[in-house]
Amino acid sequence: MPEKQIHEIPRALREQYEKGKAAFERNNLDYAISILSSVVEREPGFFEARQALRASQFKKTGQKSGSFLSRIVGSANPKLVQAQVALRNHPLQALNLAEQVLNTDPNNVAAHKVLAEAAWAADFPRTAVLSLEIAYKHSPKDREIAMRLAQGLAKIGQAARAESILEDLASSNPGDPEIAQALKDLAASRTMTEGGYEALAQGTGSYRDVLRDEREAVALEQEQREVKTEDVTDRLIAEYEQRLSAEPQNLRLVRSLAELYVQKKDYDRALEYYQRLAGQESSDPSVERAIAEVRVRKIDDAIARLDPQSPDYAEQVAQLKAEREAFLLEDARRRVERYPNDLQLRFELGQLYFQAGRLKEAIYEFQKAQNNPHKRIQALYYLGQCFLRRGMHDLAARTFQNAIKEKVLFDDEKKELVYALGCALEKMGKKEEAVEQFKLIYEVDIAYRDVAEKVDSYYAEQAGQSTGETPDKSN
Repeated sequence: MPEKQIHEIPRALREQYEKGKAAFERNNLDYAISILSSVVEREPGFFEARQALRASQFKKTGQKSGSFLSRIVGSANPKLVQAQVALRNHPLQALNLAEQVLNTDPNNVAAHKVLAEAAWAADFPRTAVLSLEIAYKHSPKDREIAMRLAQGLAKIGQAARAESILEDLASSNPGDPEIAQALKDLAASRTMTEGGYEALAQGTGSYRDVLRDEREAVALEQEQREVKTEDVTDRLIAEYEQRLSAEPQNLRLVRSLAELYVQKKDYDRALEYYQRLAGQESSDPSVERAIAEVRVRKIDDAIARLDPQSPDYAEQVAQLKAEREAFLLEDARRRVERYPNDLQLRFELGQLYFQAGRLKEAIYEFQKAQNNPHKRIQALYYLGQCFLRRGMHDLAARTFQNAIKEKVLFDDEKKELVYALGCALEKMGKKEEAVEQFKLIYEVDIAYRDVAEKVDSYYAEQAGQSTGETPDKSN
């Protein structure tokens, strides 16, 4: 289950992610942590959301290092113990439990180590490195942390930093054969990858690739930086387009040019290159996702460029938003037709149908998507909501109950399911059973939605009936 880029995340969760970032910017850190925690729990491979969550955690604590006593106490945190137990067979559960520890103690080295191991097991190398970097900062002499960090950095393409860490570790542990071997393996890997020998051995490269000059290596390094200045971007585009004229079948250059034009917000040129890529990689769904993402960005950019003072501003915004929603729905439907067995795509299409109020079509997609073990709970939740909106309250209640049975932890997702079940039971006139569901949430989170009002109102009503007085709900 590899980590996901933002364009691979369902729209509803992307919106939650943006809300979390906005809360962070407003310094509403508790809210930011709450929202972002929910996002990474639902999409554990959403690395950008986890980065934002980590920033919120540290901002709330003021980047303070924990005291020696707090580190000792933190290692005995019950959730951390649960995470360590879950690590072997349930890495995603361990990941969530460790994250809950970090929400209140982001410097907890033990929690970062557990989270990193869980991330490794789930094939989330960048997530692992994020925690290992923090653990290494607190314990730079810890051999195990340093070795794991170097391994992670090498895996995500930061071989130079991995080598530096191993060299520091070797100087502190002279004669350690494992460290020496790790350095040799890393050097060999860098030679194979950076020198082009790996491609040569596989028959996909040439000696010209191996002997490529240093200027190209610098260009590639600049390309991989997250933030590129405009002049570097323009230079890379000019260089890559010149190279592409000589190497028209080099799809890596085509993809790089598409991404660079997206960065420049030249969406038409970006689409030209992505379409060219799609014509030669017809079975790559990631290219189709990228094309869809660029089209949506183009519409969003058009909205941002509108003049708010224009008399028809609201009408123009509504028209562009309707165009965006129609495109997203049609694009998702087309991709499902092309990849009918991709249950992730079916889940996303179901969400779009649900948002558009097309409940029968949404039900069909969610019934298919529930067979995806990574989306089953969310698919059941949406399925229950579809039944609820169609007035099929008994089917909704049964669907929510089925989802609840599969949830072990009483986390935010389970609260949402229990609350939805309570609402379905209310619609069925089963007030007592509904209140029992709301009380389950009330016991652990009195601030969740309006459960306090519902439960307090119920008890006030019961008290009024027993005394014959009108219930007082003011307290």
